[in-house]
Amino acid sequence: MSRQTRGLYAITDSRLLADGRLFPYVEAALKGGARWLQYRDKSGDEARRLREAQVLQELCERHGAQLIINDDAELAARLGVGLHLGQEDGSLSAARALLGRRAIIGATCHARLDLAEQALREGASYLAFGRFFESHTKPGAPSATPELLEQARARFNLPLVAIGGVTLDNAGELIARGASLVAVIHALFAADSVVEVERRARAFSALFATSSR
Repeated sequence: MSRQTRGLYAITDSRLLADGRLFPYVEAALKGGARWLQYRDKSGDEARRLREAQVLQELCERHGAQLIINDDAELAARLGVGLHLGQEDGSLSAARALLGRRAIIGATCHARLDLAEQALREGASYLAFGRFFESHTKPGAPSATPELLEQARARFNLPLVAIGGVTLDNAGELIARGASLVAVIHALFAADSVVEVERRARAFSALFATSSR
């Protein structure tokens, strides 16, 4: 995969998207131009996660987006979709063996280029760095700097994902520094309506159209 993949990377949150909001809010984000969607649910309810992931897969296919499953290689393999692994989520090389050479598999690299080097060796399709700003989801994660993106861009020919406290106000700098995709949770889904989610998604997507990267 080349680093030419660009755009909004929407990530679900089981609390933000509770009470029936998951599917309509995700579809609004996809209508607004989200290129990738990560289904992130840390619960142990495997049957529900399968049902939800199947619906999300249908929505992504309808809107031409890529579904990524967080930290569940077996579910990703069952659906034939992508996978994202954190540093504590198991072996990337084992996931690559399970999912095959063409599957999208992303790796959390925090603020460390050495972790990115290791992920590259083990078969990562993209490299996720962050957090860049204060994050609701992972407030204690190591902080990364925009300069790190420039260093990573010079070193790796893979898509770079910036995550952690990304908003419409700060995403532009991350894109200008080399982020191929910006991963967004709260600044996208902490909204009062599907109309607002779609508006925010369009605004994030528009940032890529105005960037020279």
